[in-house]
Amino acid sequence: MPDREARRELAEKIAGEVVLSDDPGATLRKWREEFGVAGTDLAAELDVSASVVSDYESGRRESPGIGVVRRFVRGLLAIDERRGGERVRQFARVLSAGFESDIVHDLREYPATIPLERFYDAVDATEVAEGTATTVAGHTVINSIEAITRLSSEEFYRLYGQSTNRVLAFSGVTRGESPLVALRVVTPTPSAVLLHGIDREDLWEHAPKLAGADGFSLAVTTMDLEEMLEGLRELP
Repeated sequence: MPDREARRELAEKIAGEVVLSDDPGATLRKWREEFGVAGTDLAAELDVSASVVSDYESGRRESPGIGVVRRFVRGLLAIDERRGGERVRQFARVLSAGFESDIVHDLREYPATIPLERFYDAVDATEVAEGTATTVAGHTVINSIEAITRLSSEEFYRLYGQSTNRVLAFSGVTRGESPLVALRVVTPTPSAVLLHGIDREDLWEHAPKLAGADGFSLAVTTMDLEEMLEGLRELP
């Protein structure tokens, strides 16, 4: 997909999420963070004070009108373009990616980042290795065996959706060895990995060490898969 078309679709997606969000400010902040843009840098791009950006994101100002949203989106895209356009290219890859339903159970982006702890609570997970991220912006739940055996490294990367700041959950896990080894050859890694179907006692002994080396959080859960997916649907 040409970058120009991806840029237009990404702009429409961001604007639509902000306009339809119950908390537009949080959604604005989520997208700024997803682009890796500091509030001061965005403020400079928009030629406003940093406090203006902060006030919109915190809800201290009225919900942004379409004019503010348009400037916000164009500002983020302009910064991304000067940085090489990687954010738009990543989105283009997502749009062109397609997965069979037996590989991907669920793939979602959240309107605003949520605490990782909240995600773990929703799926009754136990963290066994702490990562560097404390919030996530989405999740992908995949069939462990099908994904590892059928997807190329490029296709595997596309499982991250719009951002690696997410939980990548593997279902049908017996020890966790295969997912953790597979992640060693995929760069970058997600913010968190959830191994579904095992508890701490069943976990491969080297898994926490590998997670720590790559800096992502690692957790396990034995919740029924359908129940887990239902719980994830209740997240924002």
